[in-house]
Amino acid sequence: MTIAAELKDKGLKAKKAARFLANLNTTKKNEALLAMAEALEKEKEVILEANAIDMADGKEKGLSTALLDRLLLNEKRISDMAESLRELVALPDPVGEVTSMWKRPNGLEIGRVRVPLGVIGIIYEARPNVTVDAAGLCLKTGNAVILRGGSEAINSNKALTRVISKAAEAAGIIEGAIQLIETTDREAVKILLKANDYLDVLIPRGGAGLIRTVVENATVPVIETGVGNCHVYVDAAADLEMANNIVVNAKTQRPAVCNAMETLLVHEKVADEFLPIVAESLKEKGVTIRGCEKTRAIVPWAKEATEEDWYTEYLDLILAVRVVDGFETALDHIDKYGTKHTEAIVTQDYQTAREFLARVDAAAVYVNASTRFTDGNEFGFGAEIGISTQKLHARGPMGPEQLTTFKYIIYGSGQIR
Repeated sequence: MTIAAELKDKGLKAKKAARFLANLNTTKKNEALLAMAEALEKEKEVILEANAIDMADGKEKGLSTALLDRLLLNEKRISDMAESLRELVALPDPVGEVTSMWKRPNGLEIGRVRVPLGVIGIIYEARPNVTVDAAGLCLKTGNAVILRGGSEAINSNKALTRVISKAAEAAGIIEGAIQLIETTDREAVKILLKANDYLDVLIPRGGAGLIRTVVENATVPVIETGVGNCHVYVDAAADLEMANNIVVNAKTQRPAVCNAMETLLVHEKVADEFLPIVAESLKEKGVTIRGCEKTRAIVPWAKEATEEDWYTEYLDLILAVRVVDGFETALDHIDKYGTKHTEAIVTQDYQTAREFLARVDAAAVYVNASTRFTDGNEFGFGAEIGISTQKLHARGPMGPEQLTTFKYIIYGSGQIR
């Protein structure tokens, strides 16, 4: 079977499944999610064996430490994936919710009701947990899903998809609701980008190159998830101990994810006191600092930052640091180099905090907290399918509600126009 024929077959099955899922009640969907969670834990050895093959191949190919961390599965991560499915069960089902209802002078009663998007295509890179998160969220919201993961995680994704799709079908879900494109040939992505006959929306989740390719070449509607060039600005009125803790967490807790901090901005009034402290804390965690001239004068071992560094999402233990002369300069820097993903300020000045929240254009804006909380689970959405940095339809962590659209329902009594 050719790649085009395989995708046509999967697309037709997905469309059939989407019609079935759109009218499936919440109880049946939740039963399937619980069955999937149980199957993940029961079949963990099979999943770990498949992941070990991917990890060995990744090391042989010279994947970075950050990418290997994204690729790795262990018992805890499998348990976390199962738990995320159980958390979805506890969330309200958005499908069928009537968000508003009104009556026109002619007697027509018009309502707006949430409905699934239909068939969702997910294109993602070396994060096998996305396979489960995406499948779970799509099932909860009555959408069929076609998954296309990166070649680095192909064995892990095959194992995960087999386990959860088999469990879902045993719980009464129609075949085709959860499918994985198993070929690693890039031709499959090219076909998916233009599969308007089968896909209602495409969601790319990965690095800047992947997202750009999808956005520039797709004819299928795209929800753009974001590159995270995230900033923390330490204000002149910051609690410096708090700032140190936030900066270290935002950079080092898990550097290979999109909500990790990539650039630290420090007000010049606290730079002499704060930078030596935070630099030492970061150095202990293995972080390389690339700093502006003022930063290097205070932290001599820091490397010189180039213009490119301010634009870079490192996804690694590398941090760009700039000393700024004030709040406005910090805002200008974020506006120029940020990716509208996540931005944070550390300050004890209430008015400055309020102004930062109001003026920074990003999907998530924080006061006195780590950027690492921009996450569907941390926001109480259960799993997430990605973090949207666009402004149409969905923005920020995309949970169940963001995977629905709406239609109008109209009750009449014979009205004509």
